[in-house]
Amino acid sequence: MQNYIQVKKIWQENDRQLGIIWTDDRKDIFDVVVLRRKCPCALCIDEWTHEPKLKPEDVPETLRPLMIQSVGRYALNIQFDDGHTTGIYTFTYLRELADGA
Repeated sequence: MQNYIQVKKIWQENDRQLGIIWTDDRKDIFDVVVLRRKCPCALCIDEWTHEPKLKPEDVPETLRPLMIQSVGRYALNIQFDDGHTTGIYTFTYLRELADGA
């Protein structure tokens, strides 16, 4: 993926899904529970082994995002209603998740 691709538009599709349209006009829909379970932050992933510390069963199916903010021109910070606020999702990582990574 090229570095120039950024978010053009983001919206809440429904209670459980976020939509993103990228500057290359690709549209992706993300399940917020899956995003939380795939959080790449140091609280959720061991920085040395890259093994997940977060157990899928620790993320409630009723989880919702409270706030989404831009992080520079490369990422989104998603704050969830389970109190987790440190997840920074790079655009590259989001595209990989959308591609099934």
